[in-house]
Amino acid sequence: MLVVLTGGARSGKSRAAVEIATNTAMPVVFVATAEPLDDDMVSRIELHRAERPSNWETIEATRDLPSAMSSVDCNVTVVIDCLTLWIATLISDDPLKPTDAVIDETATLISDDPLKLADAITDEVGLLLEQLKARDGVTVVVTNEVGSGVVPATALGRAYRDLLGLVNQTLVTAADMAYLVVAGRLLLLRQAASALTLRANMPSTGG
Repeated sequence: MLVVLTGGARSGKSRAAVEIATNTAMPVVFVATAEPLDDDMVSRIELHRAERPSNWETIEATRDLPSAMSSVDCNVTVVIDCLTLWIATLISDDPLKPTDAVIDETATLISDDPLKLADAITDEVGLLLEQLKARDGVTVVVTNEVGSGVVPATALGRAYRDLLGLVNQTLVTAADMAYLVVAGRLLLLRQAASALTLRANMPSTGG
């Protein structure tokens, strides 16, 4: 069963994911996508680590997330936190991303189809989604809504915003249950009939 939690920064997504996973009463594998590239990210990683039970298994998957998922037992509960950083890492590594010269010459990046920026990334997302839907256990995916604020100043930033927005749409459409998390409150976006049992065990922050 696939559960998607999306929302802004510090909205309570990770805390809700921990509570959902705990309520399944199954062994939990936490799949972390963040890289400790600076002091701020190190602090954020430590904060999230302190929020989750110490007996959970943790897998670091900053790039090859589908490969990491293939090693996880299909019956355990999985938390992937978060898809936002995984996409950011892939797009920063992507050889198809624009050069500085291209950014200087154009106000927008492939404005009619941002997915042309990185077809390989969308292929990776498709592969990951197939794996998640095939699992017997609960999978909780955390992602961010990044298009609700100011328009990014760079073409690459706008392409990332567009790509993540489309990925989030794909995830929510495929999810058995999806929530928008705002100020610690869970607002239901989607619920399939298969998710009725899980709904009863959702966090108390559900509205």
